[in-house]
Amino acid sequence: MALQAIDHVVIMVRELGAAIRDYSELGFTVVPGGSHPTGTHNALIAFADGAYIELIAFERDNPQHRWWAAAQAGGGLIDFCMRTDDLSADWEAFHRAGIEMQIEPGARVRSDGYRLRWRLAQPLAPHAFVVPFLITDETPREKRVPREHGHRNGARGLAAITVAVDDVFAPQQWYSAVLGHAGEPVAREDLRARGIRFRAGPHALELIAPNEGSSPLSPWLDARGAGPWSVALKTSAEPRILDAKKAAARIALAH
Repeated sequence: MALQAIDHVVIMVRELGAAIRDYSELGFTVVPGGSHPTGTHNALIAFADGAYIELIAFERDNPQHRWWAAAQAGGGLIDFCMRTDDLSADWEAFHRAGIEMQIEPGARVRSDGYRLRWRLAQPLAPHAFVVPFLITDETPREKRVPREHGHRNGARGLAAITVAVDDVFAPQQWYSAVLGHAGEPVAREDLRARGIRFRAGPHALELIAPNEGSSPLSPWLDARGAGPWSVALKTSAEPRILDAKKAAARIALAH
C-alpha cells in the first residue's frame, strides 16, 4: 500500500503561545510552524522517526472548519494524519472499504514567508477522527517538518496512537482492508478495554472499546464521540506520563 506511516498527531490548544511554553517546560523542542488560510496557526514537535506533534489553535473564528467543534468541546488530542505517496490509490482503498473521503488542497505560510503546499484526503462523518486524514506533499516534506528533533525529555519517536471507539468490529474491517493485514488483539486492563492493533511503518495504531461500563472510555465516548484517546512516545530517558494539564492531552513516554 501507499500508506507509509503516521505523519503527525494533532493537539488543539486554546492559545498557541501558552502551549509552546508548556511543551518547552515538558522537555520538548518546539518549532513555530506558521499560519493556515483556514484561520489556524501551529507549532511543531518533530521526532527522529519522521513523525511529529502539531500544536494548533484558531487565530480567528471559523465555524466551518472540521476541527472547530472539537476546539469548542475542549480541544486536546483531536486527530491524526497518515502520509501516502499515492493519495488517489489510498482514497480508492478507503472508498472500497466504505469510507468516504474528500480530497482538497492544503497550505501553510511559515514565519519566514515560505509557502508550503500539500493535498489532503479527509474522512467525512461519521468516520472522521477514527479514520486518519491522509497527506501527500507538493512542496518538499523536509520543508514542512522541522529538522530539530532532539528533546531534553529523550523523546525520539512516535510509538503508538490509541483511538477510542464504541465497538471495534467495523473499524477493524476498514483497517484490515486498507492496510492488508488483520491486526492483532490488544487488551488494555488499565482502561478496562480491548481492541485491535495495526502497524503502519514504524508506528502502531490501537483501536480500543470499553469491555465494561466502568471503563474511563465510556463517559469520554458519550461526551466527545469516537476519536484519538492517547499517544505513546518512545524515549531514551525515564518513562513517565506527562502532566495532562500542561500537555492538554494524554501523552506517555515509554521505552
